[in-house]
Amino acid sequence: MVLWLAILTFGAAWIGCSPSHESPPTASATASSTPAGRAEADFTACNIALAPLGDTDPIDQQIHRLQQQARVSTNSIAALDQLGWLLVARARDSFDPGYYKLAEQCALCMDARQPHAPEALLLRGHALHSVHRFKEAETLARELVTLRGSSPDYALLGDALMEQGNLDEATRAYQSMMDKKPGLEAYTRTAHMRWLRGDLSGAIAVMQMAVDASSPRQPEIAAWVHVGLALYQLQAHNIQDASHLLETALVLRPNYAPALAARGRLLLAEGNAEDAAESLRQAANLHPLIETQWLLVEALRATDQSEQAQGVERQVIERGPLEDPRTLALYLATTRQNVAAAVRLAEKELDTRQDVFTWDAIAWTHRAAGQLEQAYTDSQRAVAQGTQDARLFLHAGAIAAESGRPAESKRWLEQAAATQQMLFPSERRELERQLDGLRSHVALRTPEHPGLATDASEGRSR
Repeated sequence: MVLWLAILTFGAAWIGCSPSHESPPTASATASSTPAGRAEADFTACNIALAPLGDTDPIDQQIHRLQQQARVSTNSIAALDQLGWLLVARARDSFDPGYYKLAEQCALCMDARQPHAPEALLLRGHALHSVHRFKEAETLARELVTLRGSSPDYALLGDALMEQGNLDEATRAYQSMMDKKPGLEAYTRTAHMRWLRGDLSGAIAVMQMAVDASSPRQPEIAAWVHVGLALYQLQAHNIQDASHLLETALVLRPNYAPALAARGRLLLAEGNAEDAAESLRQAANLHPLIETQWLLVEALRATDQSEQAQGVERQVIERGPLEDPRTLALYLATTRQNVAAAVRLAEKELDTRQDVFTWDAIAWTHRAAGQLEQAYTDSQRAVAQGTQDARLFLHAGAIAAESGRPAESKRWLEQAAATQQMLFPSERRELERQLDGLRSHVALRTPEHPGLATDASEGRSR
């Protein structure tokens, strides 16, 4: 379900997930309390935000016009606010994270001219969230909630908390958002929170409300929610519904990378590797997310295109440390390549977020490194929230089996098998291998092998 998590990182203003986890140092207007400090921040941030860009298409031309207005307008805060959110839209449309950083400079410029303006805090908070600077986004969101407490403020706070694994407080923030302004933005967050808590049917019901609230007049947003619901329906074994939703998403927004990637995933689940490879190739060309490329590698290998698969794999390994270290860590651990680097990448991710998927990545890399007891401890944290995710279950089951807990392993692996359509092909093969191992273990537990009797309470060999 990681693909859906990547999609979900759109914020209240529909900010897309940035492939970059790092951002270069920027002028911090909020830290400049003196007039001289604010003037310096104004000069630095505004010069960056208002630097001329190309005007190759209508959005770029609109950006140029707003930059001109911000330079000469007596109400530069309003012009900068519009410019910042247009840059966010440009980032979302182009999948270029550099526009998020320009949006942050707009916010810093606004803050230098009008310290602690809520508009600047919200814009900067969403820009920071989009480049995975979640703790900083949380700080700004808390200030916003205290200053103003609007629905978008609570949305930003909930998003930042959710990414850091603080689901209880994130749920409260999203509820405040819903109380203040029910609608598509609140529905999508509520649906995801229900899914994280293990309530797939509830997630589907609320995400359907988001689809119903979407409009063709905003085709990207409409396509986005259709993809989200499609992935939930795929997990619920409603394959036809999922397929129809993805077809609708591609009508709403032709060549929409998230829809193409999700369609590739669905086709792989159906065993149609050839069509999956084509859909995933299109998605990766448009937006080369590390996970999409991982799926493409598997589809290419399933269709005997090993040379192309190796080329894509090289891109994954080269770009992954910067663009998506957590997914790269999972990939390296799964394929047993450079396991030491995989462990480092996964553990480093804790500096940014501490959600169940980060703990799962850490557990899986520790398992690959042979640190089974540590892997088991990490895995327990990954499944503690009750998230119904086939990959979490597979990893928990494999780690339990290899650390001598067959009864527990059986429980997790059976849950993984129940939704194995959500697994990648290599993961489904690993699931079958683990289940075969359990069957062999049970076969050995016969009177001829009394030494392999197990402790019923712990599931450990004695």
